[in-house]
Formats: sequence, structure tokens, C-alpha cells
Amino acid sequence: REKGKVPLEHYFTNNPNLKSELRKLTYNYKDVHFEFFSDNGVFSKNKVDFASKLLVETFLDTTRDDRDFKMLDVGCGYGFLGIVISKILNVDIELVDVNKRALHLSERNIKLNEVKGRAYESNAYECVKNKYDYIITNPPIRAGKETVLNILKGAKNHLLDNGELWFVISKDQGAKSIKKELEELYNIEIMEKNKGFYVFRAKIDWQIKN
Repeated sequence: REKGKVPLEHYFTNNPNLKSELRKLTYNYKDVHFEFFSDNGVFSKNKVDFASKLLVETFLDTTRDDRDFKMLDVGCGYGFLGIVISKILNVDIELVDVNKRALHLSERNIKLNEVKGRAYESNAYECVKNKYDYIITNPPIRAGKETVLNILKGAKNHLLDNGELWFVISKDQGAKSIKKELEELYNIEIMEKNKGFYVFRAKIDWQIKN
């Protein structure tokens, strides 16, 4: 590859030699302001990703859950999804990623935005011990379909009864074929479509499970 170019897979692998260039991103949900530290080596380092915004805003605009529910953000990056939901709904959220730099940023951003949450290293659900009311993810498409399906299918083992998996994938990245595969495990519906991105909500199909 060209000298100085970072490979596309960099944001879900660990590269301790990658130079740090810390920056701060901002985001507003209605009248609530957020700030996020970002850096080289993490997904969407220069601006909050459109698909992530679509996912989190669709979730917040359509979910009417006033419980103190449990949620897991898988492949959290610098923590955007989990932190926004935690602050808006005042819930405690866990964030996992394989990228150590992303986790370090998530920990800083949890403190920066004064939310209840913790970030820890886990390859998908490898180190996840709990079950959740909601699992949310903007899966790392560039890691390959096998990795994406591992995250999406594996969620079923970590959802509580009536739990939901929320995720976003673009039409160009195989949204329809992935939906078809997941229909073997979940009742799945499209909650939003915008600019070629699909936001999905998946619930365990107990008839299939049993």
C-alpha cells in the first residue's frame, strides 16, 4: 500500500505503533450536547458516523422503555452509541471492543459525558458474562461477513427474555442478505431507512429457539 496509508481494517485491530492525534467531536441529540475524544485507529475518527447517528436516533425516538434496563454496545469504538443512550435514558451501559485505543477513548468519554457505564475488552461476546434487555451495534463491516454475523447471531445468547438486538447496515453492504440469514433466529423488522442504511430491530423467535 501507499506509504503512510492506514489499512482499512485498522479500526478493529490493535496497532500500538499508530501515531496518536487526539481530537474532539461534538454531537447534539435534541437539546443535549455531547463531546467525544477521538483518535487515529478508530472508526469514523473525524466525525460521528451517519449510520451510527441514524441507529441511535431511531432507537431513542421509537423505544419507550422507562425501566432501568441493561444494555450492551458491541464494537463500541469511542463509545458514541452507548454513551448517548446512557445519558438520554439515564441507564447503565456496558461497552465492548477489541481495539484497546477505542476502549481507552470510551473510558475517557464516559467520564467526559458523565454517564453510567464501563468499557472493557472483548472479541464480540468472548468476555461478556451478562444478559441484556438491549444489544446495540454498528457492526464492523470491513472485518468481513463472518465477523458481522458472529456479532449479530451471537447476541441471542446474551439477550434476556423479550430482549432486542438493534443494528444498522447499508444496502450496499448486504443488508438484505444478512436480514435473510438472521430470520432463522429472530423476528426481525426494519425500523428506519435513510441514504441506503437500514436500522433493524431483532427479537428472539421463541418458536425457532424451542
